Amino acid sequence: MVSTIGTTMTQFALTIWAWQLTEAATAIALITFFFQLPQILIAIFAGLIVDRFNRKYLMMFSDVSIAISTLLILWLYNSNHLEIWHLYGLAIAYGCFGQIQKLAYNASISLIIPKQHYTRASSMSSLVNYSAAIIAPALVGMLYPAIGIGGIIAIDLATFLAGIITLLIIPIPQPIYMDSKNLINNTIRQEIAWGTNYILSKPSLRAMTISFCLFLFTYHLGETLLEPMILARTNGNPQILGTVVTAAGVGGVIGGLILSLWGDLKHKIRAMLLGFIGAGLGGIGFGLGQTPLIWISAQFFSSCHIPLSFSASYAVWYAKVEPEIQGRVLAAAHTFGLIFGTMASLIAGPLADRVFTPMMNSQGWLQSVFMPLVGTESGAGIALLYILTSIGMILVGAGSYAFPTLLNAENLLPDHQHQLTPLDESGSL
Repeated sequence: MVSTIGTTMTQFALTIWAWQLTEAATAIALITFFFQLPQILIAIFAGLIVDRFNRKYLMMFSDVSIAISTLLILWLYNSNHLEIWHLYGLAIAYGCFGQIQKLAYNASISLIIPKQHYTRASSMSSLVNYSAAIIAPALVGMLYPAIGIGGIIAIDLATFLAGIITLLIIPIPQPIYMDSKNLINNTIRQEIAWGTNYILSKPSLRAMTISFCLFLFTYHLGETLLEPMILARTNGNPQILGTVVTAAGVGGVIGGLILSLWGDLKHKIRAMLLGFIGAGLGGIGFGLGQTPLIWISAQFFSSCHIPLSFSASYAVWYAKVEPEIQGRVLAAAHTFGLIFGTMASLIAGPLADRVFTPMMNSQGWLQSVFMPLVGTESGAGIALLYILTSIGMILVGAGSYAFPTLLNAENLLPDHQHQLTPLDESGSL
C-alpha cells in the first residue's frame, strides 16, 4: 500500500502537469493509451514468464525497473528537459513492468489462500489500490504547491523500498512448472497461444472474457475522460479533482472492505454483472452532475461496485484454473481486456476533443437536445460522452443475464483439485 501510494502520487502530479501544459483531453488520454498498449504485447509473453520463473523475484524486478524509470523522469524534470512525450515513455515502462508484477501477484494468490477466501483476497487488492486513490491526491494537494513534481517523485522513490522489503520478508510459494498438457516439445509460439486456446475451449470462460472485455471498453472510455472533464469544468482546479478522485478511492475501499468482511459470494457471476450495472448507474450521475457534491457522490457510488466486479471475476478464475497454468491463462484473459481497454483510451480523447466538444459548442439541434442534460459550459461535450459510456456499462451488465453459458459458469466449470502445500520455516515448499 505504501509503494502504491507513492506511485499514485507521481501519476496524479504528472496528470496535473500535463493538463497545465496542454489543456487537451487527448494529451491525458494518450498517457493512458501508452500505459495500456505495451501491456498487450508484454502480456502475451508475461504469462509464460510467470509460469516458468520465480514469481517473487519477478515482482521485485518489476519494482526496481519502475523505480529506475521514475528516477529518469525526476532527472529530466530537475534539468528542465521534461516534455509531454517523456510521460508517454514512463507510461510504457509502468505498463510493461506493472503487467509482469500484476500477473505474478495474481497467479500467487491461489497458492497462498484457500478457495473459500479467493473473493476476500481479491477484494483486499482493491483495498490497496483504492486506499492509494484516497491518500495520494490528498498528499499531492498539500505538497504539490510546496515541493512540486520533483518532491513528489522523490517521495515515490522512497516508497519503493517498502514494496521491496515486503517482498523480501514474505514467503511466496513457487509451483513446479507444468508445461501445457505435458507437451515437452512445444515451441514458444505454441506456449504463448496456449492460454488463449484454453479459454476458447471453455465456453463459460470464453463468455466471461467477452462480457468483461465489453465492460472494460465502456469503463475505460469513461475513466480516460474523468480527469479532463473535471479539469475542464473547474478551470483546471487540482483541489476539486483531488477531492473527486479521493471520493472514488473511498468508495472502492468501502466496497472492498465489505467484500473482505462478507467472505465468499454464493453467486459470483451475478455479483460481477451487478457490479457492472452499479458502476454504470453511478457514471450516469457523474456525467449529469455539474457541481463537486454530485461528482463526489456519484463517484463514490460507482467505485463501490468496481471491487465487486473484479473480485467476483478473479474468484472464479482462481477456483477453475489450475495454479500451475494460471500465469498463461490469466495473461491471455488480460490481453483481451487490454486490447479493448486500449482501444477505448485511444479513441476517447479524439472523440471528446473533435466530436462531442465541438457539437456542444455549436448552435445546432444536437446542442439544444442535450443542453438540458449537460449544459454548454466547458467540458459539456466530455460529460455527454461520459454518460453514453456509462449507459454502455449498464447494457453490458444487464444484457449478459441473457446468456446461460455465462450465468451458470460456476456450475458448468469444475473446480481445480490443487491442494495448498504447507510452508516450512524458511518459506520453501
